[in-house]
Amino acid sequence: MTNSCQRRIGIMGGTFDPIHYGHLRAADEAHAAFGLSEVIFVPTGQPPHKAGERVSSVEDRYMMTVLATVDCPYFSVSRIEIDKTGKSYTIDTLRQLKSMPEYRDTEFYFITGLDAVLDIVSWKNPEEIMSLCKFVAVSRYGYTHSRMQELPEDLRSAIIPLEIPLLAISSTGLRERVRMNRSIRFLVPPSVEHFIRKKSLYSSI
Repeated sequence: MTNSCQRRIGIMGGTFDPIHYGHLRAADEAHAAFGLSEVIFVPTGQPPHKAGERVSSVEDRYMMTVLATVDCPYFSVSRIEIDKTGKSYTIDTLRQLKSMPEYRDTEFYFITGLDAVLDIVSWKNPEEIMSLCKFVAVSRYGYTHSRMQELPEDLRSAIIPLEIPLLAISSTGLRERVRMNRSIRFLVPPSVEHFIRKKSLYSSI
């Protein structure tokens, strides 16, 4: 049973290359649905699932995340993965957060897309992840929560599905649009669009 005195804080992990309105919408919907006091965005340092892929620098991805979230009073950005060496694993991040005195009385809600959830069996220590937080699977365009039946029952039963308005936006698609010199206006916050143009990100992918 959850202690009513516990704070509820969302953890929104991702590469954020770039962050877009789909990420922000998911975080905002989770904030409302679960009564979260805060949603912490955690840009991945070295994403193990993108080994061999070209990924923008950690500082560029961090700055885009800061720019995208700065106007929302209950959004914040953590450098917990960016400032560590080696690959970034969700289990390690959760362990570290749980050990911090400022989060002693906190219940964490880990928020991620349904597409990522369907691959959770390949994550490091998925059972322990479920024991350290509430795990929220946010609907994604092209996926339905019925596909969670593909997961082992012990993992599936610990996942909370969250239906949100679907936005057909992906970071992969945005990078391709920039490469093809197509507009990304209204797909990312204006500050992120300006940063991408100023830094010439994705133009030579």
